[in-house]
Amino acid sequence: MDKQEIIDFIKRNPIVYLATVEGKRPHVRGMMLYLVDENGIIFHTGRTKDLQKQLERNPEVELCCFSQTENKQVRIAGKVEAVRDEALKKEIVKNRPFLKPWIEERGLDFLTVWRIKGGVATIWTMETNLEPKEYIKL
Repeated sequence: MDKQEIIDFIKRNPIVYLATVEGKRPHVRGMMLYLVDENGIIFHTGRTKDLQKQLERNPEVELCCFSQTENKQVRIAGKVEAVRDEALKKEIVKNRPFLKPWIEERGLDFLTVWRIKGGVATIWTMETNLEPKEYIKL
């Protein structure tokens, strides 16, 4: 797969598992990505959540995206960067109605937005399970 094929795969499968490390302990959680394009992978969380604190302390993450219908998994390792864009935050709240009550109660600053820019992807399928990994720069 090339970079564009990886982007398209993640767009088709926007529910991912995001791994962080706090101290020596790994943490993984399901995430719903907001945007994936040539500029990176955008997701959000709440300012008071454990994920926020983990990203601030250690920006190294890995996400895993799987498609059962394609029998394919894409893992991306990279660094996150905070995105400070009020217009993007408003767009996210508009397109994700479940966020609206939280923002009305806590304010727009409660929402934090993160981007994985660049990074390295690896692809897994059952057919290639025992082959050496190929690393694709994003």
